[in-house]
Amino acid sequence: MIRTRLAAWPLRLVIALLPLSCITASLSAQTKTPSTLPVVMLSDIHFDPFHDPAKLAELRTTPVKEWPGVLNAPDSPTLAADEAALQKTCPVRGIDTPWTLLQSSLKEAYQRQREPLFVTVSGDLISHSFDCRLHYLAPGISEKEYSEFTTKTVAFVALELRWAFPGTPVYIALGNNDSGCTDYHETQDSAFLKSTAQSFATDVIDPANGKKLLSEFSSEGDYSVTLPKPMQHTRLIVLQDIFESKKYETCGDKPDEAASDTQTKWLHTQLAAARAAHENVWVMAHIPPGIDPYATFSKARDVCAGQKPETFLSSGKLAETLTEFPDTVKLAIFAHTHMDEMRLLRSSTEGSVGAIPAKLVPSISPVNGNNPAFTVAQVEPRTAILKDYAVYAADNQTGIATNWNEEYRYSSTYGLPDFSAKSAETLTSEFLADKQGSTAHSSAYQNFFFVGLSSSGVSASLKAAALHHLWPAYACSMTQDSEAGFRACLCPAKP
Repeated sequence: MIRTRLAAWPLRLVIALLPLSCITASLSAQTKTPSTLPVVMLSDIHFDPFHDPAKLAELRTTPVKEWPGVLNAPDSPTLAADEAALQKTCPVRGIDTPWTLLQSSLKEAYQRQREPLFVTVSGDLISHSFDCRLHYLAPGISEKEYSEFTTKTVAFVALELRWAFPGTPVYIALGNNDSGCTDYHETQDSAFLKSTAQSFATDVIDPANGKKLLSEFSSEGDYSVTLPKPMQHTRLIVLQDIFESKKYETCGDKPDEAASDTQTKWLHTQLAAARAAHENVWVMAHIPPGIDPYATFSKARDVCAGQKPETFLSSGKLAETLTEFPDTVKLAIFAHTHMDEMRLLRSSTEGSVGAIPAKLVPSISPVNGNNPAFTVAQVEPRTAILKDYAVYAADNQTGIATNWNEEYRYSSTYGLPDFSAKSAETLTSEFLADKQGSTAHSSAYQNFFFVGLSSSGVSASLKAAALHHLWPAYACSMTQDSEAGFRACLCPAKP
């Protein structure tokens, strides 16, 4: 009997523990990290606080949190005449983002993805010609008052992002327009950078990273943060790369190459530390490195005859620093062109291996004639690889009675499993081989490059045709960051 009872004991133990094991398994299944997680990507918002010029005086004296009340008030009776006078004095090639469009864009982005893991904004929060317009509408404004209103406008956009995505970390890079003095100008440790650091840390960055942002941002608008769980060992490094631009000057209108050197050295230190810690990294900035094919050919540069192509930045230091770490950097995010583009960053050093996929996020602002757009992506938390993304476009440029629709989805358009370096290599190699730009994938890229092509009219069609004509140059710019590399790619070798 004793032997029988002892023999039965293991079975009874198993039966007794079975419910507990089932509960544990159930909880484990419930807490298992999803294979992908959503991320919302925005860029080039270019909010225009001068859309109704008569409201400027009230905006200047009203706390940022109360701006919606001012902006929601009925249009001023002099709106049309005021706008015409402003455009005559401070011409802009199109319209930037009025209050109605900002509301529509953020509302739709939230409707498309209510619980993103985080939101990225790759620069240019405030409108074009901000300097000219503010000085015209507020004659005699001091430098201090100018910087304060610029800071308020940036803070307002940041606050709107927080209200649109409550509880979600929002990571913002500053762009060339986001300055305390004027476009492409900034000074290290400026009052604008210090105030913006406080605004971002308070309103949009998750509390775990707020103190770190405050300690880093004030110098040049750069910061490095840990992305929220369940992202695994992943860091986001954000740059205000206005200091890298060939147009950059201090607020005193002086060149300052040391600012660029300081930034790239800081970036190198951050990437080296991430590599040593076996971290994955995303890097976000506004202005992309490499060749600007649009500017090159609009200025009639004959690259094959030896003339230099136009570049976005003053040197190749940013690209060289990034491509030293292809094992660490899983994605680079840029913007600036307002178009929907991709790049593959590769080192020009002989014998180097590896590459970095780069996504240029299309703009909210329709100033270039494109329709407003935003991107919803899926990221794999374990590897930090971008698995897929969809671009959503508005059917008009005002935000009034606007319908938003999916423009395209990367995976179904290009038939690739992800937006990794390997997949970007496959796709860009296909583009380079297609000299006529006529394959299905090349045609898709051309059609979606200029967002809202189907509803943007004749101008958009002409721009798409121009891109088709210049396809070899655009294809080369996707993979060649240096002048020499671009020329070798574009120009056939002489016999």
